Amino acid sequence: MPVAVQVSTAGVSRWSNHHPPTTMTTFWNDNEVPLGYLITIRTYGTWLPGDERGSIDRYHNSFRGPRVLPNPILEQQARSKLKSAPLILDSIKRQAVKDAIVEVCGNRDWLLRAINVRTNHAHSVVSVGLIKPSRALNAFKAYATRKLREPGLWPYAHSPWAERGSKRWLWTGMSIFNACDYVLNGQGHDLRDFDELERRRR
Repeated sequence: MPVAVQVSTAGVSRWSNHHPPTTMTTFWNDNEVPLGYLITIRTYGTWLPGDERGSIDRYHNSFRGPRVLPNPILEQQARSKLKSAPLILDSIKRQAVKDAIVEVCGNRDWLLRAINVRTNHAHSVVSVGLIKPSRALNAFKAYATRKLREPGLWPYAHSPWAERGSKRWLWTGMSIFNACDYVLNGQGHDLRDFDELERRRR
């Protein structure tokens, strides 16, 4: 029995069952296909090379591996090359991104287990069978870009997304549960305060 999600209108999906099913947490996947993936896409310009949080490049991109050390000069160089302001997702944009990911999963019969769209990234836990996770990640970006462009929420020719993205392989029921818990409950405070601040700035 999978960890179920119930799609809401707040940019976050919640579990309909609050405890991991026993059959899922004790099951070990002996196949060569993961049970699912934790996929993360990040918005344009919000995590640049040299960022104080650390960053990745072609030499620093292994799971839990070392990141590029903070480098203000490198970050400023990257910022000077941006084609537009960084994309920050307000409530309307977050809903558009969420709708896009839900839509692509429905169209392709993928199991969307959890989703959380934040101001500068979107996390999804999804099972796609034999499909490569990079195809799912690229589909999420493509659908979300269309959802943002159609109503004029992203008027630029370049992508609203940072290059590449994160694809973490989930091999066991417990890893699925932990990933869903991280996506739904490990992302910090509710975003309503942010939305109110954005409305006051307009």
